[in-house]
Amino acid sequence: MDTDLSLIRNFCIIAHIDHGKSTLADRMLQITHTVVARDFRDQVLDSMDLERERGITIKCHPVTMIYPAADGRSYAFNLLDTPGHVDFTYEVSRSMAACEGALLVVDAAQGVEAQTVANAYLAMENNLKIIPVINKIDLPTANIQDITRQIEEVLGLGMEEGCAISAKTGQGIRELMELIVLSIPPPRSAREMGVTRALVFDSVFDPFRGVVPYIRIMDGQVKAGDKIRFMGTGITTEVKEVGVFSPKLTPVPVLNTGQVGYLIGTIKDPRDIRIGDTVTTGERPAKESLPGFKKILPMVFSGIYPVNTADYEKLKSSLDRLSLNDSAFTYQSEASTALGFGFRCGFLGLLHLEIVQERLRREHDVEIISTYPAVVYHIYLKDGTMIQVDNPARMPEQTKIDHIEEPIIRAFIICQNEQISDLMKLIMERRGTVEKTDSLDTRRVMMTCTMPLNEIVIDFYDYLKSISHGYASMDYEHTGHVPSDLVKLDILLNGEPVDAFSCLIHRDKAEARGRQMCKALKEVIPQHLFVIPVQAAINKTIIARETIRPLRKDVTAKCYGGDISRKRKLLERQKEGKKKMKQFGKVNVPQEAFISVMKTGG
Repeated sequence: MDTDLSLIRNFCIIAHIDHGKSTLADRMLQITHTVVARDFRDQVLDSMDLERERGITIKCHPVTMIYPAADGRSYAFNLLDTPGHVDFTYEVSRSMAACEGALLVVDAAQGVEAQTVANAYLAMENNLKIIPVINKIDLPTANIQDITRQIEEVLGLGMEEGCAISAKTGQGIRELMELIVLSIPPPRSAREMGVTRALVFDSVFDPFRGVVPYIRIMDGQVKAGDKIRFMGTGITTEVKEVGVFSPKLTPVPVLNTGQVGYLIGTIKDPRDIRIGDTVTTGERPAKESLPGFKKILPMVFSGIYPVNTADYEKLKSSLDRLSLNDSAFTYQSEASTALGFGFRCGFLGLLHLEIVQERLRREHDVEIISTYPAVVYHIYLKDGTMIQVDNPARMPEQTKIDHIEEPIIRAFIICQNEQISDLMKLIMERRGTVEKTDSLDTRRVMMTCTMPLNEIVIDFYDYLKSISHGYASMDYEHTGHVPSDLVKLDILLNGEPVDAFSCLIHRDKAEARGRQMCKALKEVIPQHLFVIPVQAAINKTIIARETIRPLRKDVTAKCYGGDISRKRKLLERQKEGKKKMKQFGKVNVPQEAFISVMKTGG
């Protein structure tokens, strides 16, 4: 039996980080009695320890709620709670592909932020019905009149279609639920009638049941016992179970058009599932796939290596499972002379990199070392060919290179008026240019600027927050590649280059960066029995040097008086031994050295 489509509402909650998305989801779950009181806790949908500790949402979390509306009918609300940080925009875009509407939450005290603007445009591109929601109206600093004007002027959304709430106290939540019933359109069946098509918008790995795809049924139905096919990969399987999220996985007999749920088959390999793929059944096969959403390419690359080389296979299977949970994360195997066998991993940004590394340590119990983050450069050779390089170790010889192009971003920074000059100085230090500034209200402006991506991957966001005392927010988009005077900076230990420390950097900044790295390494590399020169070089030209002094045994201690030539002879012999040792000696680089070099970025 088909479900009545008019009783289904599929929507997501989008907002800037920390504007109250998860708290709003909590109140909705309580009002609809989806979670019993004994199971309730704050941030119900944030299941990872990391999400709860940092107070951020990392993964998209779907949940189905039954809401008895004022018109006497019960509506099925399929809510997708989404992340707010710029690095997790991909999660947001996937949630939107499974929805008809979006609640755009804006903090009544902080107002429209950079990610609010980006998420609103993303929702408009997906043709979603947007309901503007002003949250935290219970705060003494709430300024509803100003925020209403910002939403109408900056985002072009009318507040007469929205509402003001306090997710913390529950004020205005019921009015919002009624607004969802009235404003967000019910799902429509797509043009291919009589067939089954479902969109895979996410998936997780269960060690006992294999891969569990999260799906939105666009046409037809899926039930246990159906033979299904993933149209992108051609994989077929028999459905063992279908269900909905309430918020735990809850089995149901059948999933019909418009519903959001999960299916369990017999798929054990995470790589067999593609996010954005179309599922169809053997009984009612579809001819055309659903239009999948845009595949987002990684922006930042870093090498991840196991501390213990015996953990290589464990790290590989952990990355496999992580890439299923997070399809914006990519990896491929690589080898380093300094660190052994590991993986070259791609991330959407620095927070994404940090979260993945933390999840590897916590959820998968793998101790790892990561190399300096890098971006993708286009290197044009003199024979006319172009190669893409994300690892400085793969750079061709300088004599073969015609020119190098680096990725450029357009950044939108929202800050307070009095911080403009400090932030402009920071942007210019990072080789950026400010294109324009727009006033949001009497206190805040939005700066639009162009910057090289490699200048923001390390610590730009930290400096931005520090200068603005936490008030500034930033979002960015990739705009292409432009030619730049970049050079490869090598670090030599005892005359040998260490590929893990190599980086591509602008020529003007190379000398200062080389000095920083040499100084940092001198502090953390332990003394050996021989002198260790730590050098920074560009094309074999040394631009900076520090010397790690040797440990020294007092060889003259056993000489009590006697001729001075005896002492000289012993010291000369020691000197010769040190020379020989330096010739054959191997420098041991501790893990802290890699971390300290990362921290000297900028």
